[in-house]
Amino acid sequence: MYDWFGRGRSLRWAITVTCETAFILFGYDQGVFGNIINNADFLGQFNHPGDSLLGIIVSIYTLGCFCGCVLNFIMGDKLGRKKAIWVGMVFVLVGTVLQSTSYTIPHMMVGRFVCGIGTGLETSTIPMYQAELSEAHIRGRLICSEALFVGIGITIAYWFDYGLSFAEGSIAWRLPIACQAFFAIIVFLALFALPESPRYLFQTEINDEAQDILYRIYDLPRGDSKVEDEIMTIRAAIAVENLHGKFKWRYIFRSDEVRTGYRVLLSYGAMFMQQMSGINLINYYITTVLITNVGMDHNTAMVLAGVIIIFFTIGSLVPSFFIDRIGRRLPSMLGHLCSGICMMMIAIMLSFNDYPEPIKSRTAIAAVCFFFIYQLGFGASVNCIPWAYVPEILPLQARAKGTAIGISANWLWNFFVVMITPVIISRLQWRAYIIFAVTNFVFVFVHYCFYPETMNISLEDMDRLFIEHKALFMGWKRITRHGIAMGGEMNEIAVEASKIDIEHVQEAS
Repeated sequence: MYDWFGRGRSLRWAITVTCETAFILFGYDQGVFGNIINNADFLGQFNHPGDSLLGIIVSIYTLGCFCGCVLNFIMGDKLGRKKAIWVGMVFVLVGTVLQSTSYTIPHMMVGRFVCGIGTGLETSTIPMYQAELSEAHIRGRLICSEALFVGIGITIAYWFDYGLSFAEGSIAWRLPIACQAFFAIIVFLALFALPESPRYLFQTEINDEAQDILYRIYDLPRGDSKVEDEIMTIRAAIAVENLHGKFKWRYIFRSDEVRTGYRVLLSYGAMFMQQMSGINLINYYITTVLITNVGMDHNTAMVLAGVIIIFFTIGSLVPSFFIDRIGRRLPSMLGHLCSGICMMMIAIMLSFNDYPEPIKSRTAIAAVCFFFIYQLGFGASVNCIPWAYVPEILPLQARAKGTAIGISANWLWNFFVVMITPVIISRLQWRAYIIFAVTNFVFVFVHYCFYPETMNISLEDMDRLFIEHKALFMGWKRITRHGIAMGGEMNEIAVEASKIDIEHVQEAS
């Protein structure tokens, strides 16, 4: 490991910036095809594919991302956090070359699938890597800032596409695709000077290196009480999680002392709900939606689509700065409520498309306004929070595999939404938005019933939270028993029932 970034704050900044750059790449990958699929040269090169085939070309990338999560589930604990990200960047670079040099649909699809594998590895590792290298009081902000940079990546891709749409020939779509490599190379090189996760090293019993990394991250002298306390807490958590022997993949859904299976299901559900909110109907197809459903001309639709994506990024600033004060649970419920109302209003407004002027144009404008509100509300809540919730809710023994499962939900249901969107917006028209209105309203109650607040709780104390509470409805249990405030107050967790017997821990370890 090279010492490019020094110790302490500069090293912590380097870790965060590298993770955020990787998520710019993630966002850029998601947004780059938004305008390309309407480019005349692109469509001509691939013989003007129909709605269904176009949906497959775009969505096979997300199927590759899902396979990347599966690969991480199999290999993540063996590779470690850094190597998994490295391998992901190699896949992205290979996929980028294949896509930018493609002349046939199978060639393009293979390139998108390979690039997706890399993104799946990246997105199922980096939030976990950031979480394991962060302190509890800023962990949420740092991980949510990654999701903010997804919006920045999408915005860059949309406006880059728009600028090149005025160019003639294949450069208008080949160059934006090729520029994915720029971000991948930055991340690949930066990893040479970044540390491995100390929690992963403790889990794999590489204790000396793990301790050295903790002292380097905090820039504290050997024997400092802060680092020693963290080391003791990590080791105690590992011992408790391994009371019945070393963790194996088949234990991922077991009901043990720390409720591993329940927590994996929570992580999967968080990402499932994010995708079934309808966000990628907008992120991938907003230009098509504005042309097909709203009736705009191509150039106006492209400009307005870029502005709508900017609102997504602006909304994401809220959790990036305030999530460790406002929590995870309440913003998630409010975000789904806002998304549901917006989708319902878009459906109502677009249902007037068959009416004569000026009713048709006025309701179309109103529908566009609700697209803006949706992006702002979603960015301020559901966009960011699941990325923080997935790695922090999981026990260390199952964090790599559990995060892979949780993030796989993002990509599996992303694939589903992206694949069906061209069909439903062309055939169902305004009725397509009713689907996502209903799902969002249901998700408000799911969060209320099942999802506990995790704000300002250390990764190791998360085990104690689930040891103490055995209820199915974790949301209800936390609110009624402890009166947890959903605002900026730090949550107090009653842990008397789950105090660790130090002698028992030492014997188990």
